[in-house]
Amino acid sequence: MSGPLQIARLTARDQALSERWDAFVQAQPQATFFHLSGWLRVIEAVFGHRGHYLLAERDGCVEGVLPLVEVKSRLFGHSLASLPFAVYGGVVASTPEAAAALETEAERIAKARGVQHLEYRNLGGVRHEDWPRQDLYVTFRKEILPEEEANMLAIPRKQRAMVRKGIKNELRAEIDAGVDRFFDLYADNVHRHGTPALPKRYFEALAQEFGDVVEVLTVTAPDGQPLSSVLSFYFRDEVLPYYAGDAEAARDLAANDFKYWELMRRACARGLKVFDYGRSKQGTGSYSFKKNWGFEPQPLSYEYRLFKRDAVPQNNPNNPKYQLLIKTWRRLPLGVVNWLGPHIVKNLG
Repeated sequence: MSGPLQIARLTARDQALSERWDAFVQAQPQATFFHLSGWLRVIEAVFGHRGHYLLAERDGCVEGVLPLVEVKSRLFGHSLASLPFAVYGGVVASTPEAAAALETEAERIAKARGVQHLEYRNLGGVRHEDWPRQDLYVTFRKEILPEEEANMLAIPRKQRAMVRKGIKNELRAEIDAGVDRFFDLYADNVHRHGTPALPKRYFEALAQEFGDVVEVLTVTAPDGQPLSSVLSFYFRDEVLPYYAGDAEAARDLAANDFKYWELMRRACARGLKVFDYGRSKQGTGSYSFKKNWGFEPQPLSYEYRLFKRDAVPQNNPNNPKYQLLIKTWRRLPLGVVNWLGPHIVKNLG
């Protein structure tokens, strides 16, 4: 006869429980890179947000996990989410009982902490039909074919021509030992788009926490000038290009297209199976870019349990009320925004 299901809390210092947590995540098909326990340590250390990492176990065997982070912000409100700074989250469980118990505990915590809403960023579809949902985001995931040339030919003709243009321009792709070149390109890029940059120490913390499954690939011109860079995560048989940045010169040289082709080509050589192009907002340039690569959008089910709100929060650049701030941000010097930005963006998630 089996024992009762119990809910435990993972802390950043509990290495033994972290290892059991991650072993469970690695074995669950519906789990993602963002369910790994290392995110708890990174988010608490870099941003100071409080993690509520819940684990369901019975007789010493893990049956489910639910990573949650509490964010308090004067600008954006008080929330409990799975998971800020991640495109995927929510409960991962091997039994319905464990899933229900984890979500019950999450709701208890949300009410006890007095949050305005509880958010689950599900990858696997709708879990709560009666909850309000955010329909703004989609994800783009596609099979990596076994042969390099097959992957090239799978790219639609117009975009394939851009990749070949980058090759003709004798661009080079290099794996960086650190995040310096990536961060310079990323920070400049987001500044041009009018949004604050995450702090450099966040990317350094990701690399330190997750080791060689975090990789920076940088594209340079023949003279060595950095043009485009991407920080990717590797999880099981998937590659996830997650953060990226480009110099203004990258467009004319097709460095952005070349960058993603090089990442796909190298993933193919490693025998990986899935290229996860990540989340985009519908109607944006990044959405169109990924569609042009032959990827089909898959709706993301972001579900909300509202406690002290009347509607789903819209903390994104598409919200009209942020347009003046975006225009002002673009005009500020880069040094100023790199100093001020982390204090703002840490509460966006």
